[in-house]
Amino acid sequence: MKARVHVMLKTGVLDPQGEAVRHALGAMGFDGVDAVRQGKVIELDLADGTDEATIAEMCEKLLANTVIETYKIELL
Repeated sequence: MKARVHVMLKTGVLDPQGEAVRHALGAMGFDGVDAVRQGKVIELDLADGTDEATIAEMCEKLLANTVIETYKIELL
C-alpha cells in the first residue's frame, strides 16, 4: 500500500523559501502572484494493512514538525 503525506507550514509561520519563489516569479515577469507557500510531499510504500493511525504517528514523531507544520495523509 502507498500513502502520500503533504506537509505545509502553518498559517502565520514565515516562509522564506516561499517568499523567495514569489519574488523570483515577479522578477521573471509573472505578475499577480501575491503569495507562495512551499511545502513537501513524502511518499511512503507501506506493508498492506498499515492503518492511518500508524501513519499519523509517523508524522507526529518524525515527518512533520507539528509546532510549525501541518500534515495531511492521502492513502493511494
